[in-house]
Amino acid sequence: MIAIPVPTETKPDFELPDWLKQCFNTSQTKEVRLICNAFEFAYQLHTGQYRKSGEPYIAHPVVVAGLLRDLGGDSAMIAAGFLHDVVEDTDVCIEEIEERFGEEVRQLVEGVTKLSKFNFSSKTERQAENFRRMFMAMAQDIRVIVVKLADRLHNMRTLEYLKPEKQCSIALETREIFAPLANRLGIGRFKWELEDLAFKYLEPEAYQEIKNLVSERRADREERIEKVITILSSRLAELELNVLEMKGRPKHLYGIYQKMQRQQKEFNQIYDIAALRIILDKNDQYQCYRALAVVHDTFRPIPGRFKDYIALPKPNRYQSLHTTVMSFNGRPLEMQIRTIEMHHVAEYGIAAHWKYKESGGMSNTKVSSDDEKFIWLRQLLEWQNDLKDGQEFIESLKENLFEDDVYVFTPSGDVVALKRGATPVDFAYHIHSEVGNHMKGARVNEQWSVLDRPLVNGDIVEIITSKNSHPSLDWLNFVVTPTARNRIRQWYKRSHREENVSRGRALLEKEVGKNGFDALLKSSPMQTVAQKCNYQNVEDLLAALGYGEITLNQVLNRLRDTVKAEQPMAETSLEAEVREQNSIRNQNTAKGNKAPIAGVEGIVHYIAGCCKPLPGEPIIGVVTNLRGISIHHQGCSNLDEVEGDRLIPVSWNSHNINERPPTYPVDIKIETIDRVGILKDILARLSDQHINVSNAGVKTAYGKPALISLSIDVCDLQQLDYIVDRIKNITDVLNIRRVK
Repeated sequence: MIAIPVPTETKPDFELPDWLKQCFNTSQTKEVRLICNAFEFAYQLHTGQYRKSGEPYIAHPVVVAGLLRDLGGDSAMIAAGFLHDVVEDTDVCIEEIEERFGEEVRQLVEGVTKLSKFNFSSKTERQAENFRRMFMAMAQDIRVIVVKLADRLHNMRTLEYLKPEKQCSIALETREIFAPLANRLGIGRFKWELEDLAFKYLEPEAYQEIKNLVSERRADREERIEKVITILSSRLAELELNVLEMKGRPKHLYGIYQKMQRQQKEFNQIYDIAALRIILDKNDQYQCYRALAVVHDTFRPIPGRFKDYIALPKPNRYQSLHTTVMSFNGRPLEMQIRTIEMHHVAEYGIAAHWKYKESGGMSNTKVSSDDEKFIWLRQLLEWQNDLKDGQEFIESLKENLFEDDVYVFTPSGDVVALKRGATPVDFAYHIHSEVGNHMKGARVNEQWSVLDRPLVNGDIVEIITSKNSHPSLDWLNFVVTPTARNRIRQWYKRSHREENVSRGRALLEKEVGKNGFDALLKSSPMQTVAQKCNYQNVEDLLAALGYGEITLNQVLNRLRDTVKAEQPMAETSLEAEVREQNSIRNQNTAKGNKAPIAGVEGIVHYIAGCCKPLPGEPIIGVVTNLRGISIHHQGCSNLDEVEGDRLIPVSWNSHNINERPPTYPVDIKIETIDRVGILKDILARLSDQHINVSNAGVKTAYGKPALISLSIDVCDLQQLDYIVDRIKNITDVLNIRRVK
């Protein structure tokens, strides 16, 4: 028997819940000992720590563990509930968790632990990387996200003690990510509460108003529902239908608010704010249809308001019959009819579906490739690696998490759930990437269909393929699912791979020179650069460089750092050049020379229009016959025809920080998806940085990317690189390059 530790340093209002006391005071099995040991370990580590509310920190993991227990979690999940914060908030390492509690608990705790020890360039990047790792952990053990949801739910319950800006940030993330995740997993009791709590902090006035209105009508609502229950109870008993429970419940506040917004109605125009739930004792779906017949025979059903989620379950395996009838005083009343097993699935979701529960354990929790419940998770894992930009990943994640609500059929009769507004192209990519990539056409309900036609419930969709067919970039204008959108983009990248590799090779060769270039590509530093940039090999790096996924400046900076690390005593030619240019610049500054270019003082000079060099790039002067000195980039191809005695050394001067720096013209070409507003989005990014646009042109062709040509004025190479990165992060931008 293990004694309950005396909370000497905790506040008097903290008390162990009854279920945990019972664990300590009963004969302990292996599972119960794991739970008790996890609590004691967490209690000792969190001693002296307090939450913003003032209560002992241990209260939080105790509540999380209790939520997991209520969901039917096993001992490993409950132990992870106690321990989920110890790695982040104490000096304990993850290896010690494994040593004390085993590999299973370690994996759960590691999957939930936040990435507080990693450095990222932005909050969005940190958030994206957190979710990437969380989903990878979910693929290994789906219980990870259940622990995380329990953690988030208790944090939302105590959100009032944080600063208002923090409240809004956490509430928004909860509404956009965690509530849809709970819905995907079918954990209805978590989903409703998370949405209502987020609603409370994001729109407090609307929340309080709806809460008050629901409370005002409570007496009238309960009286009306009691009458309905009395009538239905006797009629169902006559048919010997065993009703386990029949009670009414108001819809959750955020659901009412959404309905008001969606239908543009006031609260007093929303009649079905309550629902009556009928739970039958036997796990026989036939009994549900018999009960439905009694309901429709007793009260008049409202046409178009019946939904059969038993024959067509939701993607999260939710099953129930929904109908709306006209009750007393002409007030509509929604009714839900389900068996006890269906009710457990609706409340506990995935926890009611553990396949391994049948064998008496909670092991073997990996996501199976043939498990339809987790198709959405497998799709997330497939396309998340294709998205390098954190903002794009977060936006795609939000889109993909919202509930599917269009049900269509394959020719063989299988049901496919898709996002509202999905087209035959979305359907094709849902079936398989190769089906979408070789799609030639589609037949909907045995009739040829245009590819951008939104599918509706009940459509029978047949995809016609051909080995010679391939995706069209025009499809990106109408597909709605992230899977289809990202697969089309990936096909475009792969199909132009050789062209992109050649372009990337030419860009790099022009910058570092032809001498020894092939040896450089095969060198160890270049392999290291590819890996640091998250590419498997140098060829992938060159393809990304040619496609515009990474900039030349980024590659050169990584290469310089790598060479410097591997050869600390040897000065590279690139470093020598930088040192020489800095020396010249410092000398000119010391002399008080404020001209942009050193070496042409008092001489007529101009920036060459062929290469348009920028401060930060190596330059050289060319003596012309009539116009003075033309300033070229040192790698300019036109220098091949220039005699050596016409070349003079020049360099950039640093400008006075108290003066506005001069600007220089640059031409860029942008390859984008042809959609309305793309040019406006690009110009907005430029305007935000106070970049002047002197000329703009757009070329479009049906089924092909749009080509946007811009002439802009920038201060130096660093500003240009920043602008290029900003434009590249726009979702529909395929490629961007500087024109010389």
